[in-house]
Amino acid sequence: MIGEKFTLMQYSVSAILGLIEAGQFVIPEIQRPFVWKRSQVRDLIDSLYNGYPTGYIITWKNPDVKTKDGVVAGGKHVLIDGQQRVTALMAAISGLEVLDEDFNRDRVKIAFNPLATDPTKRFEVQDASHLKDKKWIPDISVIFKPDFKQRAFENQYAALNEGVDLDEVSEELTKLKAIANRQIGVIELDHTLDIDEVTEIFIRINSKGTPLSQSDFVMSKMAADTAHNGNVLRKVVDYFCHLAVKPDFYPQVQKDTEFAATPYAQKIKWLSKDNEDIYDPDYGDMLRVAFMYSFSRGRLSDMVSLLSGRDFETREFKEEIVEDSYKKLDEGIQAFINEYHFAQFILAIKGAGFKSSKLLNSMMTLDFAYYLFLKLSNDASIPKNQVKRYVQKWFVLSTLTGRYIGSPETVMSRDIRNIDEKGFLTFFSEIERSVLPDTFWEVTLPQNLETSSVNSPAFNTFLAAQINMNKNSLFMHGTMISDLLDISGDVHHIFPKAYLKSNGVTSRSRYNQVANYTYLDTQVNKAISDDAPAVYFKTVMDQFDSGTAEIGNIMGMDALNENLAENALPPEIIYMIVGDYDDFLSKRRHLMAKMIEDYYKHL
Repeated sequence: MIGEKFTLMQYSVSAILGLIEAGQFVIPEIQRPFVWKRSQVRDLIDSLYNGYPTGYIITWKNPDVKTKDGVVAGGKHVLIDGQQRVTALMAAISGLEVLDEDFNRDRVKIAFNPLATDPTKRFEVQDASHLKDKKWIPDISVIFKPDFKQRAFENQYAALNEGVDLDEVSEELTKLKAIANRQIGVIELDHTLDIDEVTEIFIRINSKGTPLSQSDFVMSKMAADTAHNGNVLRKVVDYFCHLAVKPDFYPQVQKDTEFAATPYAQKIKWLSKDNEDIYDPDYGDMLRVAFMYSFSRGRLSDMVSLLSGRDFETREFKEEIVEDSYKKLDEGIQAFINEYHFAQFILAIKGAGFKSSKLLNSMMTLDFAYYLFLKLSNDASIPKNQVKRYVQKWFVLSTLTGRYIGSPETVMSRDIRNIDEKGFLTFFSEIERSVLPDTFWEVTLPQNLETSSVNSPAFNTFLAAQINMNKNSLFMHGTMISDLLDISGDVHHIFPKAYLKSNGVTSRSRYNQVANYTYLDTQVNKAISDDAPAVYFKTVMDQFDSGTAEIGNIMGMDALNENLAENALPPEIIYMIVGDYDDFLSKRRHLMAKMIEDYYKHL
């Protein structure tokens, strides 16, 4: 024992594979599909063959839990690092199929040439040539089968390869079989460690590995649970998140006959026809929303403890807490995957003007908005026809103020607690007065718009406001901002970039200010070219008299003024040249902020 945090053990390859087969070491089945290249499997086998070190694997013991009758049930070990290495061993040595990134099952076969004169050519990933060339043993897994008879195999090999030295072949096969006895270091983390300590140990041991998130730990805990359906719930999470991105993946889900027989398979089938990309959650997002909704908690580390059966007061681990936690998690996941819930939430976000995923900055903000939608949908104090409106306002408020950027779990936990204690309407009113006073709209928001980032929350919310209020694009009647966002997805400069640069405004952060951006029809943008606003606006006004449209289709001063207002442009823009640029930026930021304020207050 080293300290009291972990135990350092040595297990043979065969012992590790045996413990996995016996269910004592649990590999999360589909959390992270096998992503190693086949050449990496070959290299691992070669390293073991030569007795080279292959690094540690890390397991975390699930706590022993007390059942209601007082019996203590032993916890299994969950593999939290080294899954790719162990899966490679299972594929190459045990001959098992592995899941690729698309959850297809496939074999990874390693060929072995006992007669190879070049040590680097002894192992290869099997291809057709290894099946034809009799010097190669095309699949080493046959060597490790319990019923493998080495003498008979050697004689058969010699018959196919005339003149071979049987002693040499025998020596090489014995050395290959010895891989099963190679030792691999296993660090067994104690169940009493909290997530922060486990993460710290993981980072120190494996600084180059994929960082573990709290949701990784949750998924690992679920994988180890067969008594409370945790392993099935975990598949629901994995498959839902995969289908959200790739709807055509559903036939692969159906190949998992065990899962296809569960009611969850039908409940996520709707995703096979869903091509919406507004909210494509990963398993962290999905677990977070389900946890917030069912447990009224915001920290996923608490979820790990609850699924382990931890009593936060006595610090004991109890079976009834495990049972209750999985029941609640099931309820949260079912609420999340409900087609009606999900579709109505997406409609709420799009209805607020965020009709493109390009306008969305923060998954955490979306996660909390979906939690809020589920929460308010079951809140008798909220009229059903007002749920979307409150979700929209909260989403916009959170986006503009960066509420869930920084320390999101802390803020989420506090918000959930306050909503439960005060009721949403009271809490919302308090927050709105606190974070959106007059000074926010008049000072803070214009300052937030002083940026060159087209992905800034303030600018994206301005575009959402234009979309929500059905604003026409500049110089066009009938071509809306929403249309251009769908078609081109590109913003253009009101003071053309080439014009500014040729007149001394050479700093990228100055000419690329978001206040200098608007969505333009492609033909309009070409007609504007690199002229000053004063020049191209004169062309527009000249067409009022000539009746021939050269830029856009606005024909009349009243229509032009209305069009300027739709795009938050100051009336003076029609006379502006480079010397007016800074004044223009200041005026437009305030007009953009005012449009966002009007939009928010009318949601």
